[in-house]
Amino acid sequence: MKHNFTVFLLLISVIGFSQTLKIPTDTIVVTNHTTTIKNTSISYKATTGTQPVWNKNGEPIATLYYTYYERNNVKDKANRPLVISFNGGPGSASVWMHIAYTGPKVLNIDDEGYPVQPYGVKDNPNSILDVADIVFVNPVNTGYSRMIEDKDGKLPDRKTFFGINADIKYLASWINTFVTRKNRWESPKYIIGESYGGTRVMGLAKELQDNQWMYLNGVILVSPADYKLYSTGQPIYSALNLPYFTAAAWYQNALSPELQEKDLLDILPEAENFAINNLIPSLVKGAFISASEKEDVAKKMAYYSGLSKTSILQHNLDVPTRFFWKELLRDETGQTIGRLDSRYLGIDKTEAGNSPDFNPELTSWMHSFTPAINYYIREHLNFKTDIKYNMFGDVHPWDKRNNNVREGLRQAMAKNPYLKVLIQSGYYDGATTYFAAKYTMGQIDPSGKMKDRLFFKGYRSGHMMYLRKDDLIAANEDLRTFISNSLSKGKAAKYTKK
Repeated sequence: MKHNFTVFLLLISVIGFSQTLKIPTDTIVVTNHTTTIKNTSISYKATTGTQPVWNKNGEPIATLYYTYYERNNVKDKANRPLVISFNGGPGSASVWMHIAYTGPKVLNIDDEGYPVQPYGVKDNPNSILDVADIVFVNPVNTGYSRMIEDKDGKLPDRKTFFGINADIKYLASWINTFVTRKNRWESPKYIIGESYGGTRVMGLAKELQDNQWMYLNGVILVSPADYKLYSTGQPIYSALNLPYFTAAAWYQNALSPELQEKDLLDILPEAENFAINNLIPSLVKGAFISASEKEDVAKKMAYYSGLSKTSILQHNLDVPTRFFWKELLRDETGQTIGRLDSRYLGIDKTEAGNSPDFNPELTSWMHSFTPAINYYIREHLNFKTDIKYNMFGDVHPWDKRNNNVREGLRQAMAKNPYLKVLIQSGYYDGATTYFAAKYTMGQIDPSGKMKDRLFFKGYRSGHMMYLRKDDLIAANEDLRTFISNSLSKGKAAKYTKK
């Protein structure tokens, strides 16, 4: 009888405390902190939580998890810049730039970006929080952001969120709500996006301006993925990879002694010139290229890539990046090099094959980022939930149709004389290569009339250039300079005759 009574009490307890695993739709947790940035003590407030995405009927259909950092004791909030930060994927959380680049905390890693145990975070003395407030936004299904069931328990149509234009549309509306809630309409505003986030913020520039009536001072593209080029299989994109081959081979000491004895920045202009003026025309010719020209181009490609002329000819001059990662060190050490950062080395099951078994840089990064963000949010920001933090979330199929973001950014710049653009890329990034980013910059404004408002900065690291300590310092300083130079400083937004 006593046993049955105990079971009865246990059942009552389970029923009484059972709950559905859901993220709160609209919640805020505030904590206060101090840090030192550029030898100055900074007091700041961290606001983390969720904010709804509304449908046209004013009903919540999703909630986005965000973290918002504000410097305390700022007297002139109207002139205080606000930076709105996204990562990419699509399907990636905002974790990467949050705890490794611009935020007040960075990973516990070594000076080159490799994981160090115990995993965790430390103060970021290079954060841009001294000059701007920052909000890190997680799109639907990334981080703790989720879709919300309606009154009948049905989730919204996935097409509402998962596509180039759908993503831009709902995020612009969410930003409007955020800026309104936080009373930041007067502030100079910047949007920054890494990787696919580059596509996202190019599109957001026009969407915010045209449909939310929100004008920006700056758009920052970090290692941008331009899907007008990316994975198109077209000769232009293939040729634009060559300068990256040069950089990665130089780092791995795989070029000829003539090139290895030079500094990287002295040889990259040569490779860029060859890619634009020789390789692109040769690839466009296809089967119509003469045997002698094909031979000459392959020989020069070998010179600038560290690959053999034979392997290049076997690919008809169109060398896939995945083959390069597998081939470059095949005869030297048998190791592979990283996709997102070709400083990293991997070990495959066999040395044979056309592509690596895995991406050594990504596995290294997941080592340090995943435990750090889960620990940091819970223990430092005091946001506690049993919901899984999605480093990468389910956002597929992703609708890539009607991709006009490059033209959208051009229109936003043309209509807004204040708007400037900064591109930051790592030379050793083999996924979204630095020279493809330069090419995109030229295509945003083919007239050249706005080229004095487009800026490029390169770094001696990969996709996440900020993981290398020297580049973390330099890249944040470049952001400070860009923000300072794109503030209005009392000047009217107008064009003058030139």
